[in-house]
Amino acid sequence: MKRRHFISLLLGGATAARSLAARAQQGQKIARIGVLAPGPSEGPDASRVTLNSLLVGLRELGYTEGDNIGIERKFGEYKSDRLSEVAVELVERQVDVIVALSTTAARAAKQATSLIPIVAIAMADPVDDELVVSLARPGRNVTGTTFLGPELVAKRLQLLGEFVPQPSRVAVLWHPRAYGERTMTGMLKEIERAAQTMGMRLQLVPAASPEDVAGAFAAMTTERAAALSVFPSPMLFAEYGRIAGLAADNRLPTIYAAREGVDAGGLMSYGANLPDLSRKTALYVDKILKGAKPADLPVQQPTKFELVINLKTAKTLGIEITPTLLASADEVIE
Repeated sequence: MKRRHFISLLLGGATAARSLAARAQQGQKIARIGVLAPGPSEGPDASRVTLNSLLVGLRELGYTEGDNIGIERKFGEYKSDRLSEVAVELVERQVDVIVALSTTAARAAKQATSLIPIVAIAMADPVDDELVVSLARPGRNVTGTTFLGPELVAKRLQLLGEFVPQPSRVAVLWHPRAYGERTMTGMLKEIERAAQTMGMRLQLVPAASPEDVAGAFAAMTTERAAALSVFPSPMLFAEYGRIAGLAADNRLPTIYAAREGVDAGGLMSYGANLPDLSRKTALYVDKILKGAKPADLPVQQPTKFELVINLKTAKTLGIEITPTLLASADEVIE
């Protein structure tokens, strides 16, 4: 997002705040929604599309910021301490519901309150991350949507093997603390088991922060990786643009967990449609504002996974996509 656009959003928020204040003085009930995101408050970030889809979903349900809802936005700047601080700020503001973007934000919100309802967008494994008791009966103050992060890492490796001729060594870019320990361990075990079955050697390359991404690619090229799989992670998701650029510079065919990586120039992606999950999250916000309890709202799972291919990138890398693989794609970017 350009700085000028971001400033206009801030000004719009100020106007909405004045409108809400006027309505409050007239005794009208205004619902207050806190939005908690782990990423930056300024600058380009792929997650903004997901957040905007939440607003679209709310508008479709009859909610308009500055009219019948107020929205307080808080950003963690990809610093765990800061994310915890702003989560507490939302609790102190006594918002009616907190919408948390990703598991990272949901965990910070849950640590800050056990009373205010939390609706999380695109959780990885909410059970293993101890956010809910079960998908069917969350049982606590957290519900929302899951993109089934751990279940798909093996499938992505399989797809990479189908698209890239004999990738004997595959690099895996991962964020060690993106989710809880059980979830991260599960993802690593899944991809290692798949690699062994397919006769591939994995190079696990960690990136704990955005500053580590460039160094991670240097490590991949040193080890002569033939392809790259990017693990799910809110931080890595926000860095898709830079990752796609570095992958292009190093001629690394790459598969992403979300289509935003392909939109940024990556080769392909396989996963849930995150903007769609975000719009569905708005339904739960509406239900909670009308009296429903998060404990009684099942965590929603995606019903479809998209395979998106960037043909231009494939041609640049010298990869021939067979008609059969093209036919299996849900969308092809030319």
